Amino acid sequence: MIIDKEQIKNMNPYILLSLVNTKLRDEFKNLKDFCETYDLKQDEIENKMKSIEYKYDSEINQFTSI
Repeated sequence: MIIDKEQIKNMNPYILLSLVNTKLRDEFKNLKDFCETYDLKQDEIENKMKSIEYKYDSEINQFTSI
């Protein structure tokens, strides 16, 4: 699946959460690598997740509930 910035901006945050966590689990060793691969700003992803009360946990490489 190709992800672009416009999709990220308009995507429902819960769907984005599922997509990002799946990608992190299956394809990437950390959020930084994910963002670099898709040319995304890490803080934008983190802020979108924060809006639904999730934060990135680097120990498990997933977004988890706050």
